[in-house]
Amino acid sequence: MAQYFEIHPENPQRRLIHQAIEIIRKGGVIAYPTDSSYALGCHIGDKQAVDKIRRIRQLDEKHDFTLICKDLTQVSTFTKMGNDAHRLIKTLTPGAFTFILDATKETPRRLQHVKKKTIGIRIPEHPVARLLVEELGEPLLSATLILPNEQHAMTDPYDIRARLEHELALVIDCGVIEYEPTTIIEFTDIGAVLVRQGKGLAPMLES
Repeated sequence: MAQYFEIHPENPQRRLIHQAIEIIRKGGVIAYPTDSSYALGCHIGDKQAVDKIRRIRQLDEKHDFTLICKDLTQVSTFTKMGNDAHRLIKTLTPGAFTFILDATKETPRRLQHVKKKTIGIRIPEHPVARLLVEELGEPLLSATLILPNEQHAMTDPYDIRARLEHELALVIDCGVIEYEPTTIIEFTDIGAVLVRQGKGLAPMLES
Protein backbone atom coordinates (compact mmCIF):
# COMPACT_ATOMS: atom_id res chain seq x y z
CA MET A 1 0.00 0.00 0.00
CA ALA A 2 1.51 3.31 -1.07
CA GLN A 3 2.16 6.03 1.45
CA TYR A 4 0.74 9.43 0.50
CA PHE A 5 2.51 12.72 1.26
CA GLU A 6 0.97 16.11 0.57
CA ILE A 7 3.99 18.30 -0.06
CA HIS A 8 3.79 22.03 -0.76
CA PRO A 9 4.81 22.60 -4.40
CA GLU A 10 6.71 25.82 -3.70
CA ASN A 11 7.89 25.40 -0.10
CA PRO A 12 8.43 21.66 0.38
CA GLN A 13 8.40 20.35 3.94
CA ARG A 14 11.92 18.97 4.49
CA ARG A 15 10.66 16.43 7.02
CA LEU A 16 8.54 14.81 4.31
CA ILE A 17 11.33 15.10 1.74
CA HIS A 18 13.67 13.23 4.10
CA GLN A 19 11.04 10.52 4.61
CA ALA A 20 10.67 10.22 0.83
CA ILE A 21 14.43 9.81 0.46
CA GLU A 22 14.46 7.01 3.02
CA ILE A 23 11.77 5.23 1.01
CA ILE A 24 13.85 5.62 -2.17
CA ARG A 25 17.01 4.35 -0.47
CA LYS A 26 15.13 1.28 0.80
CA GLY A 27 14.16 0.32 -2.75
CA GLY A 28 10.78 1.99 -3.08
CA VAL A 29 9.36 3.30 -6.35
CA ILE A 30 7.71 6.69 -5.94
CA ALA A 31 5.44 8.95 -7.96
CA TYR A 32 6.68 12.51 -7.74
CA PRO A 33 6.14 15.88 -9.48
CA THR A 34 8.29 17.55 -12.10
CA ASP A 35 7.78 20.76 -14.05
CA SER A 36 6.25 18.83 -16.98
CA SER A 37 4.33 15.93 -15.40
CA TYR A 38 4.22 13.37 -12.65
CA ALA A 39 6.95 10.77 -12.95
CA LEU A 40 8.07 7.47 -11.49
CA GLY A 41 11.36 7.53 -9.62
CA CYS A 42 13.71 5.15 -7.83
CA HIS A 43 17.29 4.71 -6.69
CA ILE A 44 19.72 4.57 -9.59
CA GLY A 45 21.42 1.42 -8.31
CA ASP A 46 18.36 -0.63 -7.39
CA LYS A 47 17.71 -3.23 -10.10
CA GLN A 48 14.45 -4.49 -8.60
CA ALA A 49 13.03 -0.97 -8.42
CA VAL A 50 14.08 -0.28 -12.01
CA ASP A 51 12.46 -3.54 -13.10
CA LYS A 52 9.26 -2.48 -11.34
CA ILE A 53 9.21 0.80 -13.30
CA ARG A 54 9.72 -1.19 -16.51
CA ARG A 55 6.81 -3.44 -15.54
CA ILE A 56 4.48 -0.57 -14.61
CA ARG A 57 5.24 1.26 -17.84
CA GLN A 58 5.72 -1.93 -19.94
CA LEU A 59 9.00 -0.58 -21.26
CA ASP A 60 11.39 -2.47 -23.50
CA GLU A 61 15.17 -2.33 -23.43
CA LYS A 62 15.22 0.46 -26.03
CA HIS A 63 13.56 2.97 -23.71
CA ASP A 64 15.63 6.01 -22.80
CA PHE A 65 15.57 6.33 -19.03
CA THR A 66 16.24 9.74 -17.52
CA LEU A 67 18.45 10.74 -14.61
CA ILE A 68 17.13 13.70 -12.62
CA CYS A 69 20.22 15.67 -11.63
CA LYS A 70 20.73 18.58 -9.29
CA ASP A 71 23.44 20.36 -11.30
CA LEU A 72 25.97 20.16 -14.13
CA THR A 73 28.51 18.44 -11.90
CA GLN A 74 26.21 15.45 -11.56
CA VAL A 75 25.47 15.53 -15.28
CA SER A 76 29.21 15.41 -16.08
CA THR A 77 29.68 12.39 -13.81
CA PHE A 78 27.13 10.26 -15.62
CA THR A 79 27.42 11.56 -19.20
CA LYS A 80 30.12 12.51 -21.69
CA MET A 81 29.36 16.21 -21.84
CA GLY A 82 31.53 18.26 -24.20
CA ASN A 83 31.97 22.03 -24.03
CA ASP A 84 29.11 22.78 -26.43
CA ALA A 85 26.74 20.53 -24.53
CA HIS A 86 27.83 22.06 -21.23
CA ARG A 87 27.13 25.57 -22.46
CA LEU A 88 23.72 24.70 -23.90
CA ILE A 89 22.55 22.74 -20.86
CA LYS A 90 23.74 25.51 -18.57
CA THR A 91 21.77 28.04 -20.64
CA LEU A 92 18.53 26.03 -20.71
CA THR A 93 18.38 24.63 -17.18
CA PRO A 94 16.71 24.34 -14.83
CA GLY A 95 13.72 23.78 -17.07
CA ALA A 96 11.51 21.37 -19.00
CA PHE A 97 14.24 19.79 -21.13
CA THR A 98 15.52 16.24 -21.51
CA PHE A 99 19.03 15.94 -22.92
CA ILE A 100 20.26 12.69 -24.49
CA LEU A 101 24.00 12.16 -24.13
CA ASP A 102 26.50 9.31 -24.25
CA ALA A 103 26.67 7.60 -20.86
CA THR A 104 29.84 7.17 -18.82
CA LYS A 105 30.84 4.04 -16.93
CA GLU A 106 29.25 5.59 -13.83
CA THR A 107 25.83 4.99 -15.41
CA PRO A 108 24.72 1.38 -14.85
CA ARG A 109 24.69 -0.45 -18.18
CA ARG A 110 21.13 -1.68 -17.65
CA LEU A 111 19.93 1.95 -17.67
CA GLN A 112 21.61 2.86 -20.94
CA HIS A 113 19.98 2.61 -24.35
CA VAL A 114 20.83 -0.91 -25.43
CA LYS A 115 22.33 0.12 -28.79
CA LYS A 116 23.32 3.77 -28.51
CA LYS A 117 24.66 3.56 -24.91
CA THR A 118 23.01 6.87 -24.14
CA ILE A 119 21.08 8.18 -21.15
CA GLY A 120 18.62 11.03 -20.74
CA ILE A 121 19.29 13.70 -18.13
CA ARG A 122 17.15 16.47 -16.66
CA ILE A 123 17.68 19.39 -14.31
CA PRO A 124 14.04 20.24 -13.57
CA GLU A 125 12.65 23.47 -12.21
CA HIS A 126 10.04 21.99 -9.86
CA PRO A 127 11.09 22.71 -6.23
CA VAL A 128 10.11 19.25 -4.97
CA ALA A 129 12.04 17.39 -7.67
CA ARG A 130 15.06 19.61 -7.12
CA LEU A 131 15.02 19.18 -3.36
CA LEU A 132 14.67 15.41 -3.66
CA VAL A 133 17.87 15.07 -5.71
CA GLU A 134 19.72 17.66 -3.64
CA GLU A 135 18.97 15.82 -0.41
CA LEU A 136 19.47 12.39 -2.00
CA GLY A 137 22.96 13.39 -3.06
CA GLU A 138 22.80 11.51 -6.35
CA PRO A 139 20.57 11.41 -9.43
CA LEU A 140 17.08 9.94 -9.28
CA LEU A 141 16.23 7.42 -11.97
CA SER A 142 13.03 8.60 -13.61
CA ALA A 143 10.38 7.78 -16.21
CA THR A 144 7.32 9.86 -17.05
CA LEU A 145 4.18 8.39 -15.49
CA ILE A 146 2.46 7.32 -18.69
CA LEU A 147 0.63 4.04 -18.24
CA PRO A 148 0.47 1.39 -21.00
CA ASN A 149 -1.86 2.24 -23.90
CA GLU A 150 -2.13 5.85 -22.69
CA GLN A 151 -0.88 8.88 -24.63
CA HIS A 152 -0.48 11.29 -21.74
CA ALA A 153 0.97 11.26 -18.25
CA MET A 154 -1.30 10.95 -15.25
CA THR A 155 -2.11 14.39 -13.83
CA ASP A 156 -3.96 13.85 -10.54
CA PRO A 157 -2.18 12.29 -7.53
CA TYR A 158 -5.48 10.88 -6.24
CA ASP A 159 -5.87 8.94 -9.48
CA ILE A 160 -2.24 7.82 -9.28
CA ARG A 161 -2.82 6.39 -5.81
CA ALA A 162 -6.04 4.68 -6.91
CA ARG A 163 -4.40 3.05 -9.94
CA LEU A 164 -0.99 2.22 -8.51
CA GLU A 165 -1.30 1.99 -4.73
CA HIS A 166 -0.19 -1.67 -4.76
CA GLU A 167 2.79 -0.97 -7.02
CA LEU A 168 4.25 2.17 -5.48
CA ALA A 169 5.84 2.81 -2.10
CA LEU A 170 4.92 6.51 -2.12
CA VAL A 171 2.81 9.06 -3.97
CA ILE A 172 3.83 12.69 -3.52
CA ASP A 173 0.84 14.99 -3.95
CA CYS A 174 1.67 18.47 -5.23
CA GLY A 175 -1.71 19.06 -6.82
CA VAL A 176 -2.79 18.46 -10.40
CA ILE A 177 0.01 18.84 -12.95
CA GLU A 178 -1.16 19.07 -16.55
CA TYR A 179 1.08 17.04 -18.84
CA GLU A 180 3.36 19.07 -21.08
CA PRO A 181 6.11 16.89 -22.57
CA THR A 182 9.67 18.04 -22.14
CA THR A 183 11.65 19.29 -25.11
CA ILE A 184 14.16 16.60 -26.07
CA ILE A 185 17.61 17.57 -27.33
CA GLU A 186 20.11 14.89 -28.37
CA PHE A 187 23.82 15.52 -28.69
CA THR A 188 25.28 13.71 -31.71
CA ASP A 189 28.44 13.83 -33.82
CA ILE A 190 26.97 16.80 -35.69
CA GLY A 191 25.98 18.70 -32.56
CA ALA A 192 22.72 19.36 -30.74
CA VAL A 193 19.60 18.03 -32.48
CA LEU A 194 16.06 19.03 -31.51
CA VAL A 195 14.29 15.65 -31.31
CA ARG A 196 10.97 16.81 -29.87
CA GLN A 197 9.58 20.27 -29.28
CA GLY A 198 7.81 20.35 -25.95
CA LYS A 199 7.34 22.74 -23.07
CA GLY A 200 10.91 24.01 -23.01
CA LEU A 201 11.88 26.67 -25.53
CA ALA A 202 15.29 26.57 -27.23
CA PRO A 203 15.21 29.29 -29.89
CA MET A 204 18.86 28.71 -30.78
CA LEU A 205 17.91 25.28 -32.20
CA GLU A 206 14.71 26.20 -33.98
CA SER A 207 14.93 26.18 -37.78
